[in-house]
Amino acid sequence: MSEAVMQVFRGNREGGSPVEFRVPITPGMVVLDALHHIQGHQAPDLAVRWNCKAGKCGSCSAEVNGRPRLTCKTRMDALPTDQPITVNPMKTFPVIKDLVTDVSWNYEVNKKIPAFKPKAGTDWKMYQEDIDRVQEFRKCIECFLCQDVCHVLRDHDKKEFAGPRFMVRTAALEMHPLDSADRIPLVKKELGIGYCNITKCCTEVCPEEIHITDNAIIPLKERVVDEFYDPIAKLVRKITGAK
Repeated sequence: MSEAVMQVFRGNREGGSPVEFRVPITPGMVVLDALHHIQGHQAPDLAVRWNCKAGKCGSCSAEVNGRPRLTCKTRMDALPTDQPITVNPMKTFPVIKDLVTDVSWNYEVNKKIPAFKPKAGTDWKMYQEDIDRVQEFRKCIECFLCQDVCHVLRDHDKKEFAGPRFMVRTAALEMHPLDSADRIPLVKKELGIGYCNITKCCTEVCPEEIHITDNAIIPLKERVVDEFYDPIAKLVRKITGAK
């Protein structure tokens, strides 16, 4: 039976370092299986967050060989075994212990986004073509891999930019055919969409293959431009006195 050498981060808020483990590889094994083997045989106090092991709960996010991934969907046989496999916590968020990070900031951002507000007097009739656009966004499992890979969140103050996950949530609401709320001022000012320079790194790591940049962020940027920078709209507002 072949073995893999794994370098797993061990530590907490004060600091830490990678610790090397040897794990036997079995057919169909994923990185989360390897972490469970380490827990069961070598380091029972290894902290790992997980739940469904089916790629739907978004709990087991980590960085494997430097790339944000779900450990339950990352097959061991897809990784090179001629060098150690590194498993580290998501860099964008504070470490609690080992591979578990504090992602509570995301839920604080989520509170800023107004909920669905149905149009008055609507009969709730919708056509499939109206639904197709927003249905993609509902696949998000809140693994926060897109938040982790976003260089704006990594390199700048997270209070300035909400991140890709919440552009997806806002887009799902803004593009809903029966929603009446206007969240575009929020997107511009508090969610900081101007910080995104559409590198598409968030789209590349999304396990649900949501086209975050093309289908959520760029359309929201276009709406911000229409509402705040369109010269014709500004002229109409100036003439009519509308805000």
